[in-house]
Amino acid sequence: MKLIEIPKWGNYLREQWRGIFANHLSKVEQKSIYMDSFLWHLCSWEKVFCLEKEKAIEAFESQLKNKCTIFYQNTDEAYLVQHAKNLKINDLPFEENHMYYSDIYVMDWNNGWTFVMTHETESGIGPYFIQKP
Repeated sequence: MKLIEIPKWGNYLREQWRGIFANHLSKVEQKSIYMDSFLWHLCSWEKVFCLEKEKAIEAFESQLKNKCTIFYQNTDEAYLVQHAKNLKINDLPFEENHMYYSDIYVMDWNNGWTFVMTHETESGIGPYFIQKP
C-alpha cells in the first residue's frame, strides 16, 4: 500500500463526491439537509441507500480496492492510496474528536463506492458505506 499526499485536493474531492453520490438531489434539497456542513448528512438524513455501522465497515473492508482517495470535511488535505488492496479501517488517518480529521471520506478511484466515518461515530452516527448501482 502506498499513501501519497495530494495537497489542496480536498475541495475538489468534496465536489466530486457530491456530484457522484448526491447527484439525485437538487442543490435546494442538498441545502435542506445541510450538506454544506457535512456531506455525510446524505446518509444520516436517509437520502441515499447506504449501509451503516458494522455492516458499513464490513462492506468497506471487503471491497476490491486498487486505488482510492481519502479526504476530510474540514480541510483541503487529501491522499491518494495506491495498491490499496489491504486498506482497512484501522489504516485510515482518522482522529476522533479532532476539528479537521474526524469526518473522513474514502472514495474508490472509479467512483463505485465510498466509506465515511463521522465525528459522531461514538454517538452511533456512522460509519456509512454507499455502493453505486
